[in-house]
Amino acid sequence: MDIFERIAANRGPLGSHSHYAHGYFTFPKLEGEIKPRMIFRGKEVLTWSLNNYLGLANHPEVRKADADAAAEFGMALPMGARIMSGNSNYHEQLEKELAEFIQKDDVLLLNFGYQGVVSIIDSLVSRHDVIVYDAESHACIIDGVRLHAGKRFVFPHNDMAGLEKQLERAKRITDETGGGILVITEGAFGMSGNQGDLKSIVALKEKWNFRLFVDDAHGFGTMGATGAGTGEEQGVQAGIDLYFSTFAKSMASIGAFVGGPEPVIEYLRYNMRSQIFAKSLPMPLVVGALKRLELLRTKPELKENLWTIVRALQSGLREKGFNIGTTTTPVTPVLLNGEIPDATALTFDLRENYGIFCSIVVYPVVPKGVIMLRLIPTAVHTLDDVQQTIAAFESIAAKLDKGLYSKQPATA
Repeated sequence: MDIFERIAANRGPLGSHSHYAHGYFTFPKLEGEIKPRMIFRGKEVLTWSLNNYLGLANHPEVRKADADAAAEFGMALPMGARIMSGNSNYHEQLEKELAEFIQKDDVLLLNFGYQGVVSIIDSLVSRHDVIVYDAESHACIIDGVRLHAGKRFVFPHNDMAGLEKQLERAKRITDETGGGILVITEGAFGMSGNQGDLKSIVALKEKWNFRLFVDDAHGFGTMGATGAGTGEEQGVQAGIDLYFSTFAKSMASIGAFVGGPEPVIEYLRYNMRSQIFAKSLPMPLVVGALKRLELLRTKPELKENLWTIVRALQSGLREKGFNIGTTTTPVTPVLLNGEIPDATALTFDLRENYGIFCSIVVYPVVPKGVIMLRLIPTAVHTLDDVQQTIAAFESIAAKLDKGLYSKQPATA
């Protein structure tokens, strides 16, 4: 069959719904300044869908740093890949300051988070090595693992007995191939809000002799005494061999980084094809990241404000009987019983009649019969925002229990 004919006949699990979902349930447009209340289809909505954890997107010092850097350098500088012509003192300064902050020897800047994780995995392991990874790992980890030419084993989410079982399998293989073992997990899981059990995993390193790579996109800036991440939160930052995070969450920007031992980071610097053959991160993004990191270090009240909202939201939802799983991070999933038609009607009602905008997650991301409403609290939400949201959720949950949404399908 012709490739394009096959695509036209099968748009994929999400694309098959695009005829009614596009522009409303998928690819929605939130307009106006980035803040808790924005405009959706001409109406103001209270939004819980932005990964602006510390509220830096519209912080006046950040806006000024971004604007000043854009005015001074433009978006083109530096021109070219870093390895050829795109390096600068600012890029190296940011790497140095990030390394100090996350307590690692060295850091490599990356253009994007998703691309970065895929490319780190591709560069790091050979066909003789074995990867062992958590079953609930982010898609970027899954895609990176799929590129691996050697063996790969998955363990049930945060199941240490399951991890040891896979490590035993991996060791049998590496004893024959002479390769090594790479364990991959997340610090803060972006859907469930669970922390990866980093403390227990680190405790297994001596027994099984593996290296640990942690994607802490949702933990950097939100977890730990200083905001250095989930490893700091659990007291095992030193046991994380490669620590990755992105600027797209707490830093409210574009870009990412990976930190670890100097020889390994230097190896990645000269072997990560996604960075070697890509244009350098533009100067305004680098200078802006320096300002964001400065605020993260010097204004602990940003994280304190975030956690005030997190605690109020999560405790308030639990008190009203909502199932928010076992989250121990700012990520707040609200789990309801219902099918996809219920989910779309419920979301439409929530946005149009209650003025609440949050992400909706359905099968295959969650099991059939489950609707997840995913809330991302930020430091710039208010306690009034929390109360408004909980009241709205009580109302829609009552309608869902009565079966009203299955009788009133959404029409975006």
